[in-house]
Amino acid sequence: MQRRDATGHSVNQERPYLLVALGLLGLLGCAAMLLGTVIAQMSVPDHDWVADTISDLGAGELEIIMDVALYGFAGGLLATALAASHAHLGGIGWSSGVVALAVLAGLVIIVGARNEYGDNDNEGVVIHAYLVYGLGVLFFQAPLCMAAGIGREHPTSRRILIGLAIAWAVLAPIFLLVPTSIDGLIERGLGVIACAIVVTLSSIFVLRGRKAYRSGAV
Repeated sequence: MQRRDATGHSVNQERPYLLVALGLLGLLGCAAMLLGTVIAQMSVPDHDWVADTISDLGAGELEIIMDVALYGFAGGLLATALAASHAHLGGIGWSSGVVALAVLAGLVIIVGARNEYGDNDNEGVVIHAYLVYGLGVLFFQAPLCMAAGIGREHPTSRRILIGLAIAWAVLAPIFLLVPTSIDGLIERGLGVIACAIVVTLSSIFVLRGRKAYRSGAV
């Protein structure tokens, strides 16, 4: 007999090792982002974590530290999108969230690869501002679209995702408006929110993978 969760989704169809592996990759991606940021700002001379943005760490001689952190986070986002696609917990809203996470992974990779920040690069086609706008919209969309689906089985996570989406919606416009003397602090707050979104989702997928394993799925 197939065991179904509150969404009507068959838990027996979920592959436990896949969910656990992807969930752990999501968590590791967030760890890479946070650890890389700390290491980078300790390594870059005269870096002011209040006034200087994380983007400033991605330019210059030590840019590889922040680039690796960004690529790690992008990998975590992609893993979370794959896990969410496998353990599909909703309708079109959940699907929109899955697509948002996948696109976010691509945007973060482009941000790291283009190096259009922190070094006053203005040659050719500069798209960093558009990437920032894309991140702003999608990091609001993803948790909001997935909150209803995840809430049927994990109500606490639903509240957390909604709270994070609201916090992002409040802080993101502030980041665009504040003077450069404090925008680094605001950007770090947004980074923490972004990681918290991924951690919330990834933790649920790890838990669901373990539940699927206990139910006898392979």
